[in-house]
Amino acid sequence: MRVALVSLSALGLAACGSGDNQPAAKQAEITVRSEEQNALHQLDDMNRDIALKRAILASGLRCKRVVRSGYVTEYNKLSMWQADCDDKRSWGIFVGPDGSAQVRPCTDNARFKLPECKIAADPSGRTERGIAKAS
Repeated sequence: MRVALVSLSALGLAACGSGDNQPAAKQAEITVRSEEQNALHQLDDMNRDIALKRAILASGLRCKRVVRSGYVTEYNKLSMWQADCDDKRSWGIFVGPDGSAQVRPCTDNARFKLPECKIAADPSGRTERGIAKAS
C-alpha cells in the first residue's frame, strides 16, 4: 500500500512540469464587457455625448454641453470614457458592468493613480481587439 502511494505521488509530481523550462506562451488579453458597457460603444457621437453628460449630471457635477467625448481604456472591469464640457472641464467617466458610472475630474487621475484621460484613436472603442460579450 505504501509503495502504491509513493508511486502515485511520484507520478503526480512528474506530471506537474515537462522539465523543458520554456516560458509560457504569451496569451492575448481578452476584455469582457457587459451589455450596458457595450451599448455605450455602439452609440454615435451625439448620443454618446448625451449619455456621458447624463452620467456627469447624475453625479451632482456640472456640464452644460459635452463638446468632445470618447473611449479611453478598460480599467479594473470598468470602461473608462472622457467627456470635455464647454466650460473647459474634462471628466473621466468609469462605467461598471452593472451600468453604474463613477465620474472624476481628469485633473485628479494622476493623484489617484488612475489612467490618463486621453481619448483613444477610435473614440467609439469599437475597433479594440479581443472584446467579448459578458454572459
